[in-house]
Amino acid sequence: MSANDKQYISYNNVHQLCQVSAERIKNFKPDLIIAIGGGGFIPARILRTFLKEPGVPTIRIFAIILSLYEDLNSVGSEVEEVGVKVSRTQWIDYEQCKLDLVGKNVLIVDEVDDTRTTLHYALSELEKDAAEQAKAKNIDIEKSPEMKTNFGIFVLHDKQKPKKADLPAEMLNDKNRYFAAKTVPDKWYAYPWESTDIVFHTRMAIEQGNDIFIPEQEHKQ
Repeated sequence: MSANDKQYISYNNVHQLCQVSAERIKNFKPDLIIAIGGGGFIPARILRTFLKEPGVPTIRIFAIILSLYEDLNSVGSEVEEVGVKVSRTQWIDYEQCKLDLVGKNVLIVDEVDDTRTTLHYALSELEKDAAEQAKAKNIDIEKSPEMKTNFGIFVLHDKQKPKKADLPAEMLNDKNRYFAAKTVPDKWYAYPWESTDIVFHTRMAIEQGNDIFIPEQEHKQ
């Protein structure tokens, strides 16, 4: 993917995408958010603000760090290539966090659904963790379906391209479990938290129409 395909996304843009998506995500009723680092951290925090309901405790955010993109050149290079293996560098310490996944609605957040490899890995591993927790509590999900852990996914951008990994069809076909704020062409999307020159980055986002661009009517839906 060449530098000519690079699209600069502003903080304003990210904020709006989270705001607009929150109304749909409320239908999923997430009990907790798991952000995939580093791209999912800021969208998760912004999203939590818009999911806040009066009289209801603030949704807890937990972080996992997975690496799929590998910089082939030196630090500061503008060339990135998608890796073929997920590196797991940080996971949830359930005991320390006193986190029980059983019976919860869990929203996984990342910035982009690109090859889908990272999302597939995160979902698969979290499903295993939830199953192990249920087993440890002697819960038979088939007999107690209300104790099933339900997972949803939110991304800012879903790239229109062939994916290298799958997500469950029942999730992808459920508008209340898979949430993509925008479906976009297969280009290089540069997010503001990656920038070393935010002034230049924001100026480019404005020039490309990637700053404030969501039509007013979308806010009213």
